[in-house]
Amino acid sequence: MVYLTRLEHFNAAHKLYNPNWNKEKNEEVFGVCANENWHGHNFDLFVTVKGTPDPDTGFLIDVKKLSKIIQEHVIKKLDHKNLNLDVDFLLGKMCSTENLAIGIWNELAPHIPSVVQLHCIKLYETQRIYVEYFGE
Repeated sequence: MVYLTRLEHFNAAHKLYNPNWNKEKNEEVFGVCANENWHGHNFDLFVTVKGTPDPDTGFLIDVKKLSKIIQEHVIKKLDHKNLNLDVDFLLGKMCSTENLAIGIWNELAPHIPSVVQLHCIKLYETQRIYVEYFGE
């Protein structure tokens, strides 16, 4: 089994805030991420697929096609957006990096060609914080 990873990038704003809690509880749990004026991140998205190389090309998948799929079905929905307000697959959910990674998986999975399998979404919120999701 061979694993291939494509790196994409997007910028987005969000706020971590539970509307069922008061301001003090939100600030206690989420700290500065509960800022009423939002905050943003420069996200790095690693999409890993797995499979067997094609005997004619040696490729798992044409990486340009993989990039186009990621751009069309994820990046266009997220880049320079407010995750809490603008992203359909996050509406009604807490906009954590964990939920974002799951949402990205769900957006991509139906569009990945059958010659490979989606293996992992790795999403860096900062240089020190990232989430990995394997579709489980």
